[in-house]
Amino acid sequence: MVTLAPMEGVVDVYMRDILTRIGGFDLCVSEFVRVSQHLYPASVFHTLCPELKQGGKTAAGVPVHVQIMGGEAHVMAENAAFATELGAPGIDINFGCPAKTVNRHDAGATLLQWPERLHEIVSAVRRAVPDDIPVSAKMRLGFAEKNLAMENALAIAEAGAGKLTIHARTKMEGYRPPAHWEHLRPIAEQLNIPVVANGEIWTPEDYVLCREASGCDDVMIGRGVIARPSLGREIAHRRSIRAPMSGTAFNWSQILGILAEYHDLIEGMANPQRQAGRLKQWIKLLARSYEEAGVLFTCIRRLEDPQDILAEVVATKGRVLDAA
Repeated sequence: MVTLAPMEGVVDVYMRDILTRIGGFDLCVSEFVRVSQHLYPASVFHTLCPELKQGGKTAAGVPVHVQIMGGEAHVMAENAAFATELGAPGIDINFGCPAKTVNRHDAGATLLQWPERLHEIVSAVRRAVPDDIPVSAKMRLGFAEKNLAMENALAIAEAGAGKLTIHARTKMEGYRPPAHWEHLRPIAEQLNIPVVANGEIWTPEDYVLCREASGCDDVMIGRGVIARPSLGREIAHRRSIRAPMSGTAFNWSQILGILAEYHDLIEGMANPQRQAGRLKQWIKLLARSYEEAGVLFTCIRRLEDPQDILAEVVATKGRVLDAA
């Protein structure tokens, strides 16, 4: 299984739409719903996961599980149950967010210091959610150290989670390379549920190395597919899953076409400033895989109108085609 990771402020409904239409993904997870002291109204869930209004799937038919994050078991359970009433095909629990603002408020990776609390939260959510709705969790290898990684994973599995995704770094390691894929292998061998590897998978070759080190065939990818939009289907091709498209990377001209499609999708935001910000954000992130994206970003970084950015994208594609 290849899962599209939840990335706050990046992988929203529009990004899930375009990436799942490109192909290779079996599952998406929504941006987290930050659960605090009460049951949220439907509008909160619909904002973060608009797919709830269309059967809990993207336009390409890929399921979107709703992710919740918080430290109060009974409130987490209540919100999880409500999300399933709204049509969520699955619930994912976030024990991995490293953000300081989140960790200061008893949520995300800070909970990895107390395995018994992970067990309590997962148990409460599992009891509250219908039996036919899958419950999963995502964690890191630890908060500051990795010594509780196995205990945390066992607590989550024994509480009733049907799957566990592990970002192969601690909270304190943040997103600094490397990801410690080798630490996932003993966990995957010990647990009786699927373990999904996450972290530092930027290329199909990285996926192969991760699989060899971790023993995990299933992966969750986030930043890698933003930088390389074909990555999901390239990995699906490597896994020998029947993929309807080629397992090769896109060329720069194809990327420019995808950016134009993305521009059209995010017009649904009805917020030109936000649209321009999202376009610039993606173009900047693409520079990791496409040197030309860095040049394009320099050209558009000061533009505030999404139509002006689109015009530059279209003009760049024209120059690329003329030079071919």
